[in-house]
Amino acid sequence: MEDGISENFPEAPISTSEHDAPQTTWTDEDTEEEEDGTWEDVFKNADDFPVDYSVDFEDPEWEVSEPRDMKVDVREKSCVDSTWMFKLRKNLDQLDGFYKQKELNVLKAREELKACRLHLTELEKERENVESDIEREKQAENSAAVFRLRARHKCLCAQLQGEEELEAHLSMVLQEHELELCEVEVELGRFLSLRQEVEQEEKNFQAQKQEKHNQRIQREKNIAKAARLRALRAKNEQEKALQEQAELDQRRRDQSLAGRRKAVAFLKQTLNRMRKKEAEREEKKKELMKRRMEAAASLKANIAATQETLRVRQAKEKAHLQKQREDENHQRESLQAAGVNSIKLMHLQKAQEDLHRKQEEFQERQKARRIEIVSKLLLEEEMKEKLEKRHALLFPSTPPHMTQSAVLKRREKRLLQSIVPIPPQAAREESPIRCSVSSSVSSRSDISISPDFMKDERRNEGGKTVEGKGQQECLVQPEFTGLWDRKHSDYMGTTDEDIPLKAAHLRSTKTGLERSLALKPGKTSAGGKELKGPSFVSKPEIVLFKDFDVGKTYKKKVVLTNVSHATNYCRLLGVSQSLMDFIAVSFEPPGPMSAGMACELKAVFKPVLNEDLEGEVQFQSATGPFSVIIKCTRKKCEMVVDRSLIDFGTHVVGQTISRVITLTNRGALGTRYALAAISTNCLQLHHLSKNSSSSVQVPGGSSSVKLAASYYAPEEIQPEHESTECITQSDVKSDAPPGNDASLGAEVIRASQDSGGGGLEESTITGVDQDGSEVNEISIGEVHEGEVGPFASVKLPIVFTPTIPGETKLDIQITFSQSDCETIVVSARGVAESVPVWVTKPSMDLRICMYDRLYQDSIEVQSRASTALKVTFKVCKELKNHMKILPKTGFIQAKSSFHAQLKFLPRRSLPVDAKSLFDQDTGVLEVPLFIQVADQVRPVPFTVHAVVTTSDLEFDRAEVDFGHCSVFESVRTSVRLTNYSLLPQDFGFVGIPKFVNVQPNDGFGTLLPLQTLEIDLIFSASKAEEYNFKLNCKSGINRDFMLSCRAVGVRPLLELSGSVVQFGGTAVGDNSTAVLYVVNSHTSCNEYTHAVPREGKGPIPPVGPRLFAFATPENSEITVTPATGRILPGQRCLVQVTFSPSLSDDDIRAEAVRLVCHSEELRLQEFQKANAEASYSTEPKTVNQKETQQDAKKGKKPPINHGSGRLSLREKGSKTSLTPKTDSPFHPPNPADIQKGSNEYAAGKASLLRSFKERYSRYVIPCFVSNGDITQLESEESVYSPYNTLYLELYCPAVRPALVVISDNGETTVDFNQVLVGQKVLKKVAIQNISSECVKLKSSVLDLYGPFSVLNAMREVRPGDTHTLLLAFIPALAKKYRETLEVSCSKMALEFTLCGEGLEPLVTCSLEGGVLNFGYVLEKESATQVFTLQNSSSLLVQFSVLLDSLCPSKHSNNCLLPAFLSAHSIPYTTLGTQNYSGQSVFTVSPIGGTIGPGKSQDITVTFQPDHESLHYRDILRVQLMNKQSVCVVELRGAARCHTMFVCGGDALDVCYESLIPNHIYSTAQTERTGAEKPPIPVLLTLKSVYGEGRVMAATRELEVGCIRTAQPVPKKNVEFLWENVAALQQHGFSVDPTKGSVDAGNRRTITVTWTPPAGHTPNEVVQVRVPLTLKGDETEVYSVTLMAYISHNTHSG
Repeated sequence: MEDGISENFPEAPISTSEHDAPQTTWTDEDTEEEEDGTWEDVFKNADDFPVDYSVDFEDPEWEVSEPRDMKVDVREKSCVDSTWMFKLRKNLDQLDGFYKQKELNVLKAREELKACRLHLTELEKERENVESDIEREKQAENSAAVFRLRARHKCLCAQLQGEEELEAHLSMVLQEHELELCEVEVELGRFLSLRQEVEQEEKNFQAQKQEKHNQRIQREKNIAKAARLRALRAKNEQEKALQEQAELDQRRRDQSLAGRRKAVAFLKQTLNRMRKKEAEREEKKKELMKRRMEAAASLKANIAATQETLRVRQAKEKAHLQKQREDENHQRESLQAAGVNSIKLMHLQKAQEDLHRKQEEFQERQKARRIEIVSKLLLEEEMKEKLEKRHALLFPSTPPHMTQSAVLKRREKRLLQSIVPIPPQAAREESPIRCSVSSSVSSRSDISISPDFMKDERRNEGGKTVEGKGQQECLVQPEFTGLWDRKHSDYMGTTDEDIPLKAAHLRSTKTGLERSLALKPGKTSAGGKELKGPSFVSKPEIVLFKDFDVGKTYKKKVVLTNVSHATNYCRLLGVSQSLMDFIAVSFEPPGPMSAGMACELKAVFKPVLNEDLEGEVQFQSATGPFSVIIKCTRKKCEMVVDRSLIDFGTHVVGQTISRVITLTNRGALGTRYALAAISTNCLQLHHLSKNSSSSVQVPGGSSSVKLAASYYAPEEIQPEHESTECITQSDVKSDAPPGNDASLGAEVIRASQDSGGGGLEESTITGVDQDGSEVNEISIGEVHEGEVGPFASVKLPIVFTPTIPGETKLDIQITFSQSDCETIVVSARGVAESVPVWVTKPSMDLRICMYDRLYQDSIEVQSRASTALKVTFKVCKELKNHMKILPKTGFIQAKSSFHAQLKFLPRRSLPVDAKSLFDQDTGVLEVPLFIQVADQVRPVPFTVHAVVTTSDLEFDRAEVDFGHCSVFESVRTSVRLTNYSLLPQDFGFVGIPKFVNVQPNDGFGTLLPLQTLEIDLIFSASKAEEYNFKLNCKSGINRDFMLSCRAVGVRPLLELSGSVVQFGGTAVGDNSTAVLYVVNSHTSCNEYTHAVPREGKGPIPPVGPRLFAFATPENSEITVTPATGRILPGQRCLVQVTFSPSLSDDDIRAEAVRLVCHSEELRLQEFQKANAEASYSTEPKTVNQKETQQDAKKGKKPPINHGSGRLSLREKGSKTSLTPKTDSPFHPPNPADIQKGSNEYAAGKASLLRSFKERYSRYVIPCFVSNGDITQLESEESVYSPYNTLYLELYCPAVRPALVVISDNGETTVDFNQVLVGQKVLKKVAIQNISSECVKLKSSVLDLYGPFSVLNAMREVRPGDTHTLLLAFIPALAKKYRETLEVSCSKMALEFTLCGEGLEPLVTCSLEGGVLNFGYVLEKESATQVFTLQNSSSLLVQFSVLLDSLCPSKHSNNCLLPAFLSAHSIPYTTLGTQNYSGQSVFTVSPIGGTIGPGKSQDITVTFQPDHESLHYRDILRVQLMNKQSVCVVELRGAARCHTMFVCGGDALDVCYESLIPNHIYSTAQTERTGAEKPPIPVLLTLKSVYGEGRVMAATRELEVGCIRTAQPVPKKNVEFLWENVAALQQHGFSVDPTKGSVDAGNRRTITVTWTPPAGHTPNEVVQVRVPLTLKGDETEVYSVTLMAYISHNTHSG
């Protein structure tokens, strides 16, 4: 392409040289102009030229030549003139530059002179200022400043002189520059005319260059067109090559895909089998491991639980006894200190405890009996209600019956009250509630609540038992510290005593009616929706005036919002009576309010009284009344403390500890407070009574009160205070326990009086008097009273000063001046100790220890002393060799701790060394140790406990002999391992040879104390030799126990690929197959190259063929194929083992006989029953007969005598009657007479299958191997050796089939017969689940590209239900198909054989060419054509006729460009103009149907246009049921409003149009069109082809036609006339004929020929427009445009 450019531009180098000569001022512009004419502009402007691919631009005639006048001008232009012009321009430019330079010099000189004069002026001003300063300083006589200013003045004078000289110099320079500038201006004036001539010459030169530029662009455009044509040809060739390559690749992909499908099918089958086997194997392993782990864990847990329970029980009993002894000693000491007779009181206490325990047991029995009675009453009530409901349905209810029911309910209620007694106080509170409830309320709610109340009462009464047991729980010490929380007993000790009995009883007695009224919200309905609650909501919900002052005014704003679902209103009704004198409400009714709208309400509160007020503001709405609650609370005093218990902890006597409690006032009213300590006498008295559990009689009154905490009412107990308040006589009188508790307390007091209560009374009172003089160690600080302001707090100190060792308690009462403030009681307690040194763990338990094992523990010693103390640890001499404490001596710092290390290493000599401390029978060791403290006579004792046991493990035998063992088999033997230790011991067999396997758990495990475990030793010989080895069992403490073993390895002559076959659960009638091989690998006697068969170290047998024989049991379900064989050396034989569980024919026939006999017995019983019922004519018997018949219809069977049936089965050969009580002639059939294909046989088999029970069989099949070939063996030698025998072990479970086929008599072959290709045929197969469990069906994957498919999903089938498989057959090719479908569940699989044959439908269409053209039709008339479909196949064929215009996607292709605007010659769209009415232009009848074999069907197509158009078009498709197209027909038609038409010209419009009529857009346009109808344009393009040196004429044809119509028209034919024919002939056109007529229904062809005239320019397009007039029912004028040109491309279209 570059060569072409260089050839077309020969003058380019000359122009470039010319451009290089002048200055860059004009060459830059020229370069920019050349750059504007790049290839991008060429391609951009290429669209301005008409594209004509038929023109050959490579023809020499198309070369562009320059105009002749331009060539003459170029020749006349001499090189000298051009050079003169360029040089003159250069000189002028230099002169202009010189002028600019001079002008610039003048400007610079002027600026410098101006700056110099300005500086000179400034210096003069500064000099004057300095002179004035000098004068001023002289007057001030400042000589220093004068000298400085004079020096400054001198410098300024020197600068002024220099500036004046510079000014004179700059003035001179400026004059010189101005003179030179004037000279240059004179020179410019001289060359002014010459400049004008140069400018004129440059303009001419630029014009010439522009013309050359345009010519060059034209040549580039022509070359670009040619290049595009060549690129288009290359692109078409490349696309064709690509298409061929794509087709080749597609064929290869299809072949590859077909091969891949086959491979995928086989791969899926293989993978399914592998996954199934792997899943089964993994499942078996998991189940086995799970069972082993569960067994070991369960055994371990049981032993641990038993040991822990035993240890806890012993510890509890020991601790309980110790606690009792300590309590008795402490109580005895306290009583003796109080001066009370301790012996008598202890005796009384034991008697009281016995009585209390008996009464508790009696109460427990009573409560259990009450619960039983209540449960029975509830059950009876439910039964009674059911009977009443049933009775009410049968008989109408009467008022007396209702009254009797109410009486019965009241009796039941009284009975429940007598069973569950209610305290008097609760009964009094319950009575008002019962009065408010009507008598019609059922007592069901009371009865249902009674057990809950009894449980609460039982928990309340048993509270003291829980508290007593809570202290015992802490005695159970964990084996590992930190696993249990020490505070668990406190949590467990919390009972329901904290809940007041009064409140619980009130809750229990609340009636069901009150609950329903309280829980039932208001319901309104609006707009079809139900609204719960009020229709208006206030914000805030409660208007609260808190802490008000009398006399002040308070205001609150309330917003009411409509929350209903409809328009509502609200109206103020008023204020509650209690608030009328204090509350003023300002509310303006807002009118109707939409949902979500709100209004405001203002409430003004002016208190007059200092009292709490509560009421509501009442409103009325469309959905009902509602109210806004108003609460007014006065200022109150609310006092709280931060803690109610002060625990000082444990401190040494003599210290002073202070704690602070914070008293806070949460209210708005201040108050005064006072602190007072409650007398400690009451505390000690209560503590004494609590320990002794006895009753004390308080003087000053006649009544005796019980002070035991367990008999107090729940409302008297305050759980938040750990200390107990002092109970005075008035409190006891007012808070006496009611009900049974009071009577129980009286009985206890009476019992105590009988045993000498008088002495106890005197001694107790004396103790109280003596304790009154004691001084409490806990006291109140300096603050005893004060004042607390509103929302303020104060700090109150409490001081603890211990003086006596022991526990001290004090209750501090805080009283307030305000009457509404309750008294607050704060409890304080502390413990004082006097021993300076003690051991934190006085009893150390080392638990169970083994001999020769080191055990360590830490001994922590605490010190309270204020100085360091020396301690020495002493160990008894008996245990000096076994126990050490390091260090033996140490120093405890003041108030610190000291840790020593206890090391215990029990040796075997421990029973001899410490006989007195060690029990050999139990192994219990109890060692007393002491800590000697310096300067302290009494040592600190502590005890170490341990249980010492042995660590021996023992086998039941010393040697194990495995005997002869094949290298392909394993020999198992069992040994027993016993643990003689009291501790569990881990053991493991280590260093085991590879040929030995120890189970369970691979020889590792744990032996519980004194446990014996059976261990399996599995020996698998690796080669033929004698084995002698030892097994090492190592315990967890690294002790070794050896076991000797021996065996003889045998390698048989033959070997099996697998010796154990585990079949899956196989259903009856199914089979499972396993494949294995019998291999003869003995090919050489060289034992060094490979293993050879031998017995131990015996001789090697010779190489040769071997015989094998499988001895299968007779009548077994196992089949081995082949059972015998002969194997040559180095070969193998495939053996197939099949397990086929089945039912024997005898059992099936016996079952068939039983079913026949059973059915006969049923028939006889029904016959006898019918005869008996016929003898009675009463109505009840008739009703019973109908019921029996209905039961029989429903499937219910009457009871029968199964014994007779069984008897008939036992006596199969007897001919006696099965029903001896009736004289029936029936005789049971002989089982041998029942044939296999009969219905009885099938029924018997189905019955056995449904009642089949799972069985598990194990078979061991020996495979005898010959010592050699029988033909070579001598008669004296034995043929088989017992050591060479192979054994095949089979595990065969047989189960009942879970699925059976109940359709088609149980057939599993589904035959679809012959089906047309693409046709869909369905068949159903019914499967029933006969198992007792739900099964999930799964199906195998059919061929994805095959004809068979399962249409419905597999689902879960319940027992007894059926599932129908919907199978479809859609053949794609005309051939026979066969495939297997497997329907499986978790238990079995059913295989269905699917077969069918596909036939190709042979349907042909009589229409040829694929186009059905209706021609021209008058609008609103119709034309009809018919074509035929012929069915040549042997099956019935369904067809359907489709039109593209009726397809939903018909408009998807109409958005494409028309043919004359598209780059493609064929338009994409297939649809044309449609009717305005919306109806289809083309109609087909019939649109579908069936064609019988060998028959035909006529299809009628009707063309019905409703307006004028030339582009009616549609596509008709005839499809079969398999979407196969028989034919695709293009329907064409045109409609005219007049009988004449012209066709054959070029397309000028789109092939489709808008469905909106044209007259809708503009009425005026329509009227104008009717008045002056424009001519119809017709374009006819003629192309003459130039080739072989001559030009060929171009010919086109037009057709003029006349439409035949049945409507009356003024003229039947059409006449046409060409006008201005002479003008056509001048341009080379000729028309034949120029005029004529056409009859109705005919067409006439007009031939137009163009021959290029002489002197015609090849690239010129000739265009002539001529009118063509048609006269018919109207006159129409067609404007025919004839366009002709010459093309050099002979192949163009």
